[in-house]
Amino acid sequence: MGIIKTFMNDDTFLKKGFNISTDKSLLDFEAIFNFLSQESYWAKGISKERLEKAIQHSICYGLYHQQKQIGFARLITDESTFAYVADVFVLPDYRKQGLSKWLMQTIINNDDLKGIKRWLLATLDAHGLYKQFGFEPLKAADRFLEILTPYQTH
Repeated sequence: MGIIKTFMNDDTFLKKGFNISTDKSLLDFEAIFNFLSQESYWAKGISKERLEKAIQHSICYGLYHQQKQIGFARLITDESTFAYVADVFVLPDYRKQGLSKWLMQTIINNDDLKGIKRWLLATLDAHGLYKQFGFEPLKAADRFLEILTPYQTH
């Protein structure tokens, strides 16, 4: 994928009190859990234990406004050849400001991830966002197989 065109200027957001960090100690676990388990379509019903483990084993990007968690993304990767982008969200009150683009730009341009051969993600409704960063439908979808086990909701 290489370095992508810069869509969003970091300073524009920083001056408005926004910040992105991979420091897991800053994450507001309850805010992340509440959004993913109750509001998202992809992780509805996820348990706290499963999410804690997922966060522990991922590179996490917290999106903050004046130290309040307003967005999140996880990257599951070997940091060399493969990366899967998961659990990307911006809270509804903060949407339509370019923050999801800024978050994705920050992930894709991370110096520690240069040279990744394959980036993957799954989305129901954000194709337009991800296409701006070079994502496209699988060229050889017949080569990819999956086991999909939905979370058990009680």
